[in-house]
Amino acid sequence: MRKRYIVLGAAALALAGGAAWYTGVFQPRASAAQSGNGEGTVALADYPDRVYWGDTHLHTDNSVDAFGFGVRLGPEVALRFARGEAVTSTTGQKAQLARPLDFLVIADHTDALGATKRLMNAPRALVRDPTLRRWQKMMRAGGDESIRAVAELITAAANGTVPEAMRDPDANRQATTDIWQAHLRTVDLYNEPGKFTAFAGFEWTAMPDGNNLHRVVMFRDGFPTLGDTLPFPGLGSDVESLWDYMAAYEKGTGGQALAIPHNSNLSNGLMFELTGPDGTPMDAGYAAQRARWEPIVEVTQIKGDSESHPFLSPNDEFAGYGVWGWDLGNLPLTARATPDMYAGSYVREALKRGLSIEQRLGINPYRFGLIGSTDSHTALATADEDNFFGKHTGNEPSAKRAMAGQNLGTREGRFGWNYLASGYAAAWARGNTRAEIFDAFKRREVYATTGSRLSVRVFGGFGFDDESFDANWVATGYAGGVPMGGVLADKGSAPTFMIEALKDPEGANLDRLQVVKGWVDRTGVLQEKVFDVAWSARPMDGASGSLVPPVGNTVDEATAAYANTIGSAQLREVWTDPEYEAGQSSFYYVRVIEIPTPRWVLFDALRFGAKLADDVVKTVQERAYTSPIWLLPQAAAP
Repeated sequence: MRKRYIVLGAAALALAGGAAWYTGVFQPRASAAQSGNGEGTVALADYPDRVYWGDTHLHTDNSVDAFGFGVRLGPEVALRFARGEAVTSTTGQKAQLARPLDFLVIADHTDALGATKRLMNAPRALVRDPTLRRWQKMMRAGGDESIRAVAELITAAANGTVPEAMRDPDANRQATTDIWQAHLRTVDLYNEPGKFTAFAGFEWTAMPDGNNLHRVVMFRDGFPTLGDTLPFPGLGSDVESLWDYMAAYEKGTGGQALAIPHNSNLSNGLMFELTGPDGTPMDAGYAAQRARWEPIVEVTQIKGDSESHPFLSPNDEFAGYGVWGWDLGNLPLTARATPDMYAGSYVREALKRGLSIEQRLGINPYRFGLIGSTDSHTALATADEDNFFGKHTGNEPSAKRAMAGQNLGTREGRFGWNYLASGYAAAWARGNTRAEIFDAFKRREVYATTGSRLSVRVFGGFGFDDESFDANWVATGYAGGVPMGGVLADKGSAPTFMIEALKDPEGANLDRLQVVKGWVDRTGVLQEKVFDVAWSARPMDGASGSLVPPVGNTVDEATAAYANTIGSAQLREVWTDPEYEAGQSSFYYVRVIEIPTPRWVLFDALRFGAKLADDVVKTVQERAYTSPIWLLPQAAAP
């Protein structure tokens, strides 16, 4: 059965034929070499020498749902906040990051860009559709009424019943053009090479039958190169049309773009399928396109963590972080999830499926790196537990938000405490510029954290040993191997990995380093195993069934405090795969686990006297996931 691709609201512009193309888009104002980014003034290191922190998934009042939920902060305030300035949130609270971010992508929804703002402000007499009139009344009432209006809109988008007046592309084209052009100018104004990088981007919001297939599109370029390019709508389009749009953009301007799938945990198995969009076996053309345009996946964010699920990884004691409530079904809960869907919804399984597809087609569509980002709809990019401003304005700090139902239409069974203060994107780069950070994404030298700013590096190769960790070990890693995101050709001997993790300078100590391995065995069956490779000191006569006993827990729930009296500030190891088999297609990524720390719900309890139910998860072990390193047979390695 053909899948329907329905998105939030109206298309921003008309589609011409089945190619999902439209005229008058690519009229660049200058060549890519004249992008006006000022990057030539920044001194660059010889190789990626530091990690830069950012968020690639933030919404402002230009997003149809964010505005309906109540946010009244625009892109300029979002950029000022990310740079470290103090701002006032929509609910009137002072908001400021303790540590500024290094880069930001504002990714407002392309469809119905600014539409809820226009609907609310439109003269009542001009709003003739009864559903739109009711939504307008609810949004003007504000609070829960406005949230319910947007919940109805999301459900209507999932069901394909958005009012015709809101789906008219011509009626919205000029408004979209005006908003987008103003947005690009604002982004360029706040882009300061060497200090802060502001990226142009948008969210393509495909949601077939309510199942999340969203992508964030991120551009390497500024306004002069983007020119009259408009963001690509999701209404009536599919992901192959999005890739065509990106290809045409690059050909027409000399610029560059990439797409980042996110919230795969809410896709009900559709994000990482073994088939193509039409349900037939995936072909090489589709696999190559996906590999070309989607080098990165968002593995963790406010609406849950998508690394793995206990059903898929029953032998992994740390699987299922942040699954709470998010594995019930798709985003609006119009379709419940069943265990057979999980494999297509979680990243580790997708990495394994990619190996299997590569053996059949010679191309791995799921050879992607991992990042985190927030998906905040408050215009405030923060994943800090002690400074969490929530998913939307109705979820900003208050005494009631942890226990408030997040039923948004049909979303039964989810509560405020299910939201995670997650995540951040970390990029190893030679400098803080658009070109350098974008290129780090392209080569997958990036990693995800659930909110901590811990530092982690990994190099894979053959022949690393303990002496490789000398004063120039990073240079040794680049010279003798590949960094995270790289590919190794099998040489007939076990690969060796140099791994180092350093605690967040203002955060918690580290519990352990783990290597997660996935492979295809001799019979073609997909396998996985988690190896503990380094850990902080603790008594070793601990819990049964685990090689390494739990690190302990110093969290005082009454004061939302913890102590770094357990764990280690640094963990490093040279690790060789003890179960290597020649000719086996494999991947390896590093997972770093911190000691237990308080969740944002405890900070709310301390600040507001919030009452928390017994089943609320109150402490977490924050973590990082690196991009994998792949080991492939010589004939398959690029």
